[in-house]
Amino acid sequence: MSFPLLTATAALPAIGAIATAAVPAARRTAAKWLALAVSLGTLVLAGIVFARFEPGGDRYQLTESHAWIKDFGVRYELGVDGIGVALLALTALLIPFVILAGWHDADPLETNSSRWRPTQGFFALILMVEAMVILSFVATDVFLFYILFEAMLIPMYFLIGGFGDRAHSGSDENAAAQRSYAAVKFLLYNLAGGLIMLAAVIGLYVVAGSFSLSEIAEARANGTLDMATSTERWLFLGFFFAFAVKAPLWPLHTWLPNAMGEATTPVAVLITAVVDKVGTFAMLRFCLQLFPEASKWATPVILVLALISIVYGALLAVGQRDIKRLIAYASISHFGFIVLGIFAMTSQGQSGATLYMVNHGLSTAALMLVAGFLITRRGSRLIADYGGVQKVAPLLAGTFLVGGLATLSLPGLAPFVSEFLVLVGVFSAYPVAGVIATVGIVLAALYVLVLYQRTMTGPVREGIGGMPDLKVRELAVALPLIALLIFLGVFPKPLTEVVDPAVQHTMQDVQKKDPQPEVEAAK
Repeated sequence: MSFPLLTATAALPAIGAIATAAVPAARRTAAKWLALAVSLGTLVLAGIVFARFEPGGDRYQLTESHAWIKDFGVRYELGVDGIGVALLALTALLIPFVILAGWHDADPLETNSSRWRPTQGFFALILMVEAMVILSFVATDVFLFYILFEAMLIPMYFLIGGFGDRAHSGSDENAAAQRSYAAVKFLLYNLAGGLIMLAAVIGLYVVAGSFSLSEIAEARANGTLDMATSTERWLFLGFFFAFAVKAPLWPLHTWLPNAMGEATTPVAVLITAVVDKVGTFAMLRFCLQLFPEASKWATPVILVLALISIVYGALLAVGQRDIKRLIAYASISHFGFIVLGIFAMTSQGQSGATLYMVNHGLSTAALMLVAGFLITRRGSRLIADYGGVQKVAPLLAGTFLVGGLATLSLPGLAPFVSEFLVLVGVFSAYPVAGVIATVGIVLAALYVLVLYQRTMTGPVREGIGGMPDLKVRELAVALPLIALLIFLGVFPKPLTEVVDPAVQHTMQDVQKKDPQPEVEAAK
């Protein structure tokens, strides 16, 4: 038997989470270093997975399959395609930065022992989320994916509700209440989506007799899968609803600004750069592959929802006074672009959407983590409390600017490539939708540049004068992310060559071909 590389990649952070939680309370620093070492080890394994993946090979590679619940046909079945391997690498890459950025976020508050928070638990929960997200990107059994899809809500609930942002403008009691509200809202929204998905998962088994993606695909190819049109559409809606909540897509998005605003900055990055990608990834892997006809049937409505997300999220970002909530609404707009690219049903759109998932993760992590360093120094999330930062902390202002420029998809930075591909794919199939989507680009420039102007330029405000610049640990977080944004902005080939073959498989699933350009014959 070959080495179970995919299982090992997910098992290492899971075991590391248990080990980190077991570190004695007095050894907080040891727990931090252990969690960081485990995350780096996971990154090495993820790098091996990425290196061993053959873009021109089988659709699912490094496969593993073992009986799990025999009576119900549930298997522990894993396999990675080009889309999954890109997102697996993103997850493993971001977690060490999340841990480094949150190095002191769960330290006990010495002035009030009643607010002591277990440092070990904070880092253990982050590692547990990593393990579940990695497994969700490689699970090819629908029931196994559903278990992971729901289980990751538990550690995320405790991370949001138990380790809130210390830069809260209200009283301690008010901060705790808002943190609890955000955590419960996150849980209820996602549980509601998960319960509807569970009904659809059961319905799929009744119709197909299997939870295995490969078996269902084989049955469809052989003509032995008899799924009525109405049945396929209802099952599609059950899956899509859960994924739209997780993504999040308008109008199921309202939990995200609360969760990101009240969580610590590293946890906010974990939510939008890692966990939410499971929703958009699942649209590609499960909605389009399992329900191709229903996906095409629902496309017009989904495109409208995606366009509303793009414009609505960008407009609300423009009007925000809270830095973290501004980034949250910007993410809603960006997820609209991702969904738009997926359901444009063109190879450029879907390749762009997959790259957008990766590049959005990098750009949002860079911007949000540097914003977190800024907020920690000032003790406030309000934009109005800043001004003139670039004069006293030029490194902080510079990295913040690059993260912001990546968020607005400046040419030369990674998100530009993905946004350009999405728009090319959308314009070729739905020109009107492409025109509307460009409004989001204009608004992105507005909210990013206004944010930078109000926080970094102008006279130095009171309380900013003694602000220290980025320290070594913080530079170790910001500079690699910026380097990756530049590298993938000028040389995206390492991602495109693994993503494109997987996109072609998805296009075959839905039996769609790229629209041919109309060229007038020469006279």
